[in-house]
Amino acid sequence: MLGFLTLILVCQLAGEFITGALALPIPGPVLGMVFLFIILMLLGRVPAQLDQTANGLLRSMSLLFVPAGTGVILHFQLLGQALLPLGLALVVSTLATIAVTGLLMQWLGAGSANG
Repeated sequence: MLGFLTLILVCQLAGEFITGALALPIPGPVLGMVFLFIILMLLGRVPAQLDQTANGLLRSMSLLFVPAGTGVILHFQLLGQALLPLGLALVVSTLATIAVTGLLMQWLGAGSANG
């Protein structure tokens, strides 16, 4: 289990290092997940111990929201002052996501109907 936890963290570290060194516009952990995905594709399977390690991390995922929740409570006044821009950004980004998803699904659906 420790070996696979180390593998996960090394993939994340590699992603952080590469995005920092090359000034890439994607988060390091996302690139780290891509590295882990490539490793798993090369293996052709997910080792049972890696599955157990990942499930253990997922069971503890709720603990990672405690610092974010604390930050929200600590800066509640600041959030209140920026309520209009934050609310507007939330609504606009949600509508844009729905529109892009719908257009992409239509485009992909049209490609599969012809194939």
